[in-house]
Amino acid sequence: MSPEESPDTNGNGDTKGASVIVNAIAVLRSFTADEPLLGVTEIANRVGLHKSTVSRILSTFEQEHLVERDPETRRFRLGLGLIAVAGPLLAELEERRVAYPVLRELAEQTGETSALMVWNGNESMCVEQIASHHQIKHTTPLGARYRDAMSASVQVFLSAEPAERARALLRSGTITYPGLDDAGLDNYQAKLADVARRGWAINYGESSIDEVGVAAPVYDHRGDVVAAVLIPAPRFRVSRERLQSLGEACATAAHQVTTRLGGRPPGSPERGPH
Repeated sequence: MSPEESPDTNGNGDTKGASVIVNAIAVLRSFTADEPLLGVTEIANRVGLHKSTVSRILSTFEQEHLVERDPETRRFRLGLGLIAVAGPLLAELEERRVAYPVLRELAEQTGETSALMVWNGNESMCVEQIASHHQIKHTTPLGARYRDAMSASVQVFLSAEPAERARALLRSGTITYPGLDDAGLDNYQAKLADVARRGWAINYGESSIDEVGVAAPVYDHRGDVVAAVLIPAPRFRVSRERLQSLGEACATAAHQVTTRLGGRPPGSPERGPH
């Protein structure tokens, strides 16, 4: 039994066990859509653990098919076993189920990728996606996480947060905005107010010069934002004029998902019994 796994003599076995779990989760989270293949040393540097500890964690994950090793590079990637773990959650995620036909229709209508994003309090996460039929396209892989303040879906979720909560996320760096000062923070909050007024957010190459994103909120029966519909597209295919039509299409789709959920935007009357 390794030191990380064995209880200490002060009766803190539970603490040690929790530490092992936290380390294991950190290893899984080191993989991203942009960098799906990682070596032991790369992971160790990212999570701040010794290589031998990371190697033991990966060995266990490999046995459970949570990671797999690339036969050529011998680096690791996430394994199909994770789908078995996440499958029951995704199957029961009502927002994902009701959004799917709307996303499919939106992708057909616009010719661009459509996706459904949810908010975990600190980041926007993709839980469903319909890819564009174009050869050149932008996709948002399932499980991808976004913390960039200029990301369209992040703007949607932050615009629904209390102002002080949004400011705290930005000041702490949980939501990234390089070079943010007080004036920039005020300007960004004015941008969020515009998002709330307009009903959809715009990212016109602000987080990635080659990509455009528009996103609109999905509401539950309390009028709270529970998801966002996102359209990511290559910038060269989206003029300023087309940006408007994509935003309107995205907002219409988000409204359809809201309706299918039995939700209501804030300010709309609550439905009484029929």
